[in-house]
Amino acid sequence: MIKVNPSIVVREELEGWGVLFDPDTGETYGLNAVGVFIWKGLEAGKPREDILHELADNCKDCPDSAGDDFDEFVNDLAAKGYVSSGE
Repeated sequence: MIKVNPSIVVREELEGWGVLFDPDTGETYGLNAVGVFIWKGLEAGKPREDILHELADNCKDCPDSAGDDFDEFVNDLAAKGYVSSGE
């Protein structure tokens, strides 16, 4: 299970875009609408497969590489300390 760092703040902007903010480091990370969708799923404690199924249901042009893209995105978030793997 992927857990979000509880100190990270998300701010949604216009047209579904958003920004993650780490108050401990002052760093920000921009998200497109899909990134915000995934972040919200992670915050809700949903497993990877559930988020991917919901994404496919809500995104008319969801690519076949969505699972790989999801993993790359989450790995990037983990490298920044925004998420972690947990039991």
